Amino acid sequence: MKVLVNGGLNLSELDGWWAEAYAPEVGWALGDGEEHGDDPAWDAAEAEALYERLEQEVIPEFYTRNETGIPTAWVARIRESMTRLTPRFSASRTVREYTGQHYLPAASAYRVRAADNGAAARKLVAWRNDLALKWPAIRFGALTVETHGEQYVIDAQVFLEGANPDTVRVELYADGAKGGDAVRQEMTRVGQLPGEAGGYTYRANVSSARPAMDYTARIMPHYDGLAVPLEAGWLLWQK
Repeated sequence: MKVLVNGGLNLSELDGWWAEAYAPEVGWALGDGEEHGDDPAWDAAEAEALYERLEQEVIPEFYTRNETGIPTAWVARIRESMTRLTPRFSASRTVREYTGQHYLPAASAYRVRAADNGAAARKLVAWRNDLALKWPAIRFGALTVETHGEQYVIDAQVFLEGANPDTVRVELYADGAKGGDAVRQEMTRVGQLPGEAGGYTYRANVSSARPAMDYTARIMPHYDGLAVPLEAGWLLWQK
């Protein structure tokens, strides 16, 4: 990002900070923002796209100059880049956001857990050890989908096998569509399965604008203040 304050322009893949910063007025982009792994065909296509962009856009704009030798379009792009991006993409902004969003909350959480000679931390460890013993037996049963107007009503059978329902969170998950955010919809425990002491039905309503097969249920640990998956990495998928 140091190139911004020095008047440089970016021509880069749509990942990292450039995926957030890119606009046609401030630079050039390559790729579609998706992961393609080590795909030789994709590498070849992107190499071709790079040479084409350099030949048809970047180099002509730099060498197209007015009567005084100024590349006016290039300079306009520099000004737009510096005006729009420099205040947002800098070490100062990074430090402010990391401090406010991560470091200070982490310090507050530490004080809570350290109070009373670590009473809250010991309670958390005991809870985690207990759930670790019960987690391997937790499983899904059937999952059913009904369509009601513009929503799916999705029920999932969950067998907790002795684990307290309050120690887990059951949710529906779907990958983001068209570059959007992933869908994470908490499912509500609506009843106990007949004859199953540790069996429950969980339910959620989600939009029917996309195929029902896009959604899957999953179970994860739940504890107030717990960082999942950092402190409890268990995750059980229905499929």
